[in-house]
Amino acid sequence: KQWYQRRVRVSMVDLVKQAVADNSKIGNMMSTYIEKKMMVPDNIVLKCLTDRLSMMDCATKGWVLRGYPKSRNQAEALAEAGYSPNRVYFLDCPSDTIVERLSLRRTDPVTGDQFHLIYNPPPTLEMKRRLKTNPRDSEPAIDEDIVSFDTCLEDLVDFYSTSQSVNGDQDPHTVFETLESLLVKPLPKQTLKSVI
Repeated sequence: KQWYQRRVRVSMVDLVKQAVADNSKIGNMMSTYIEKKMMVPDNIVLKCLTDRLSMMDCATKGWVLRGYPKSRNQAEALAEAGYSPNRVYFLDCPSDTIVERLSLRRTDPVTGDQFHLIYNPPPTLEMKRRLKTNPRDSEPAIDEDIVSFDTCLEDLVDFYSTSQSVNGDQDPHTVFETLESLLVKPLPKQTLKSVI
């Protein structure tokens, strides 16, 4: 855990949400597409990401990137921008497990706490009754994301030729321990401080 905790965790979804909430120039550009339920163009997303990766904390501590790249074009653009991760891991998990893990997530609108109906249920019936589901956690949305990911997976694995696959069909602690054991191993050659 120490290795992971020392790195800056960068979530593409969180970056987009923050940029939109901050009413920044790039956030306003993205919100135009988001409001129309359109994909934000890759060049705008990349600009948002590279602005974050160029900050001092990422430059000095290294970073762990989640949710990007989703295609070979994005991976190539990220590399061309000068941000090439030194390690890439793909979690290998059956679709039914992914659907179970995501579709049963809930958020308490009062406290902001997040729960999972099986693995981390709310402590009271009152809280359970008020939980909300993010529309992205609906089964059709999850199925769409899985198809999109599967479509691009082979190209991403090809682009990141030294990537490794990790069995994601285990309890989260075991998956994290597996990733940590891979992360603490020294790299065979000169690297940058980054992981996705």
